[in-house]
Amino acid sequence: MFSNSEAIATLALITFAFGFLVWGYSRAKPYGKLGILAWLQSVVLITPWLVFFGLVALGLYLNFIAIILLLVGSSAIYIYLGNRLRAEGQDEILRQRATQRLNTESIEAENAPALNLDPETAPIPLEDLQKIKGIFGIDTFFATETIAYQDGAIFRGNLRGDPDVVYERLAAKLKDWCDQKYRLFLVESPEGKPIVIVLPSTNDPQPLSLAQKNLAIVLTIATLATTLEAASLLQGFDLFSNLGRYGEVLPLAIGVWVILAVHELGHWLYAQRYGIKLSFPFLLPSWQIGTFGSLTRFASLVPHRAALFDVAIAGPAFGGLISIILLLFGLVLSQPGHGFAIPTSFFQGSILVGALAKTILRDALQGAVVEIHPLTILGWLGLVITALNLMPAGQLDGGRIVQAIYGRKTARRTTLATLIVLGIVGIFNFSNPIPLYWGMFILFLQRDLERPSLNELSEPDDARAAFGLLALFLMLATLIPLSPGLAERFGIG
Repeated sequence: MFSNSEAIATLALITFAFGFLVWGYSRAKPYGKLGILAWLQSVVLITPWLVFFGLVALGLYLNFIAIILLLVGSSAIYIYLGNRLRAEGQDEILRQRATQRLNTESIEAENAPALNLDPETAPIPLEDLQKIKGIFGIDTFFATETIAYQDGAIFRGNLRGDPDVVYERLAAKLKDWCDQKYRLFLVESPEGKPIVIVLPSTNDPQPLSLAQKNLAIVLTIATLATTLEAASLLQGFDLFSNLGRYGEVLPLAIGVWVILAVHELGHWLYAQRYGIKLSFPFLLPSWQIGTFGSLTRFASLVPHRAALFDVAIAGPAFGGLISIILLLFGLVLSQPGHGFAIPTSFFQGSILVGALAKTILRDALQGAVVEIHPLTILGWLGLVITALNLMPAGQLDGGRIVQAIYGRKTARRTTLATLIVLGIVGIFNFSNPIPLYWGMFILFLQRDLERPSLNELSEPDDARAAFGLLALFLMLATLIPLSPGLAERFGIG
């Protein structure tokens, strides 16, 4: 039987899932058949995991083949819905959204005069300012007011077309006139109205300084040391006190480095696709798990929110996929006498890892100790590192994903919520210092959002939103531990 706390948690989870479905449907319904198809795609992506965790909670365990068939089946349905969506014309959704935004704007007078800046205080030379105003028109963006802003200017007015089309036309005109002297941003004002910001290209992200490059090298060396030490501690000894046993820890440490490299490769491949430059990764050493992952700065401007999403999610997708594959293979290969022994309570630290382990290892988890293949540890480490970087905060991959899908206001709120949750968990769970360390790291180094994209108004499509929600769901399933009561029901430990 469920305890009161578990019954409340179960009810809360069901309520959250139901609320998510209702919210998604209400958001999709105004767009008709296209919106419903896009909503179904997000449902299809998340449903297999909900079914899996639900069955496990009821004491019903799917075998490995059934899990694969469930995922393959959902992928096939997702592809089918995607084909239907493309056949119906998915771009129509984005056009409808743009039209809806335009219809809700306050319409200014067609011939409203544009206000001129004081030539003595204008950050942009008056001659340049007049030329910039010349790129606007009644069929793109009708400027009604000009305001000094940093080293450039803000132009208030009315958007007169689809944001993608308007941005391309304005940016092309500006480039024809000044080449790379100024950058044009199409963003949303605090009042929710489209505005244009023009800034000198000198405000672009700058290359890393020599000191920053040296810091990246130092952090890389430190991470090499901590991954070796963490690998030795997981195997029951201290490497720094037993340097002659370095050969025992190298395979596990190298595996972690490979996962980190694959993660960064994902970011780099999609950055190349959009012509975005990335900085050297700043690796983050950790004595507990070897590394917290890495930080990668955008070394150039991001063209639009879809590009921000793709670059942000590519790293966790690549790293997370290889991690879960390693975990599954490790669990399948785990046999007595062919691995190393760990406390069974190890699998209580994650709903996702515990559920998968119970599905594959079954009765082997009922004892105090279980022998597992080293790939299991490697996959678990990779999932934890990936999940930490998927937290929806600041300039972490998860924060960038939320910013790309839902905008900057929502990203600020999720950053604050993430810091509060990490603080509470860190205070009341002294046995695990990782939440407190990670929360302090975000607070002091990563709480700021990513700078706006050049075209901040055009939203990513619903397929990206669905993948983003799936990534955040799996992040929670990886980091949330099993309660003692639920672990007992699972027969873990």
